[in-house]
Amino acid sequence: MEANKIGDYIKNRRNTLRLQQKDLAELSGVSLRTIIQIENGTGNPSIDTLNKLTKVLGVEIEFKMINK
Repeated sequence: MEANKIGDYIKNRRNTLRLQQKDLAELSGVSLRTIIQIENGTGNPSIDTLNKLTKVLGVEIEFKMINK
């Protein structure tokens, strides 16, 4: 998934849960700056960071192998 799509998804889910960025930062242990960068599509989050965010947001990460 492209960085901007990941950021859009996280932002939309956060808004659905009525969380501010600072709330997500506090609950997940991910810095506010990192969350802002991810949501703006300028950050490149690690799997660990995404895992922390998805736990708070109540979603899962799924990986698929694609044969090209």
